[in-house]
Amino acid sequence: MNEYIYCQFVLISNERRMADIIEGRNPVIEALKTGRPINKVLLARNIGLHSAVAEILHLSKSRRIPVEYVERRYIDKLSATSSHQGVIAYASIKEYVALEDLLTISSEKNESPFYCILDGIEDPQNLGAIIRTAEASGTHGVIIRSRRAVGLTATVAKVSAGAVEYVPVARVSNISQAMVALKRSGVWVVGIDQTGEILYTQVDFKLSTAIVIGSEGKGLSDLVKKRCDSLASIPMLGRITSLNASVAAALVMYEAFKQRSC
Repeated sequence: MNEYIYCQFVLISNERRMADIIEGRNPVIEALKTGRPINKVLLARNIGLHSAVAEILHLSKSRRIPVEYVERRYIDKLSATSSHQGVIAYASIKEYVALEDLLTISSEKNESPFYCILDGIEDPQNLGAIIRTAEASGTHGVIIRSRRAVGLTATVAKVSAGAVEYVPVARVSNISQAMVALKRSGVWVVGIDQTGEILYTQVDFKLSTAIVIGSEGKGLSDLVKKRCDSLASIPMLGRITSLNASVAAALVMYEAFKQRSC
């Protein structure tokens, strides 16, 4: 199996692990109209701008739902009915919250805010594990990006062992802009990166804080690094230069839990 075919196989396998698949133009339009939580919409590249497609684009834009154009054969492989009409939508298993809602949740708990920002986590196993740890450690919310990242899928819910029902998840179009908004609200943003000049245990998590975890393999993007107030590293003695994203997040969230419990 060559590399291209393998990558396509992995992508399709990951897509099929998403939550409910909605197929066809009218079903997708109705799902968008009723406000059903949608992770993203796929359109065939050659679909044309019919009235139904235009309505899907309009509704998706108004609800800030990502739309991706893909090859029709890709949609064919995802479809269970063969009646997709070049349109597929992925329904989320839970409604997302707004970034502002997270600040309200922290205020209602009468606690200084503590959030976990994910800069492009693509593996549902990692996201599910992070949400599970967030719930156990008392993290007030998780922030993910809407494009090139996994959303709240059935696999995420399963791996989280039900924690997804209790942890608010905000989905934003731009992580760096979300960081700026949090900083304006008095939240100190700490990126977890091996180039950090301080150890994660030296961060004062009793302050209002948001930690940022980078994507699998790539770590934090350059712009996100620049927007962080500080960078903190996790010490490592072995030959491997980085930890799994969910493991790194767990270590830092539990350090915060320990400090904030004292």
